[in-house]
Amino acid sequence: MSIKSKVLAAAATLTLVGGVGTVGAMTAGTAGAATPSCGPSCINLFNEDFAPAGLTGGASSGPSSPVDVFRQGEKVGQPVILFRSSNSDPALDWSASFQGQTSVLCTIGLLSVMTCIHYGGLDGGFDTVAVEIAYTPFGVFSGLCSGVAATAFQGEKVTLQPCGVSSRTIWIVDSNENPLMHPIGIPLINGSNTNFSHPFVLTYPSGANPTDKPRVSLEVQNLTGSTNGAFPFPFPVISTVNTNQLWLFTFGELP
Repeated sequence: MSIKSKVLAAAATLTLVGGVGTVGAMTAGTAGAATPSCGPSCINLFNEDFAPAGLTGGASSGPSSPVDVFRQGEKVGQPVILFRSSNSDPALDWSASFQGQTSVLCTIGLLSVMTCIHYGGLDGGFDTVAVEIAYTPFGVFSGLCSGVAATAFQGEKVTLQPCGVSSRTIWIVDSNENPLMHPIGIPLINGSNTNFSHPFVLTYPSGANPTDKPRVSLEVQNLTGSTNGAFPFPFPVISTVNTNQLWLFTFGELP
């Protein structure tokens, strides 16, 4: 049975997640997914290292290097990269769907026990939310989502994988690390994570640049940052998390 058939409100968009408030801190400005065909509900996900100038003051320009599918390849295993902004490149077209509160995914056994304890609200932290990020070139659902091919491990590449099949295409919005108190990005934990203290999060490799050739793939790495010392599950202090692990988005057509 697919994930979407197991979880209530699985077809709700990320807009609704933002309405709950937990993803609001990821939004940067009002600029609009890449192509007009994808429409205003599509998202442009980008890394804080490549955020528009003036982000903390309310940026109005779109991201310069949003998440992209390498060479527009619509197939399982195609690398997911960062690439220059364009409103005519379908490889930049993505849609996000709300997959439920982390606690709900835990009740159906989709996430590891320790991930559930730390990110499902059982240890006093936020009951975070989870999304899938689907590749939708020209607004057409491809059936493929950004994810990992196997249970997350250090340095595993992020690629296109079948949507709604496993936790490997789920991303937990880690509001524990940014509880709406900072105008910067939020870590995204892969749903197949098995490391509760330093979970595997979406990362753009340190020192990489979207103009590099060969293109550099996104990957999952252990969450960085010093902790606040809270017992029994200390949270990393947001200001110490490496910026290449912090993510934001805009909605709609890119300029």
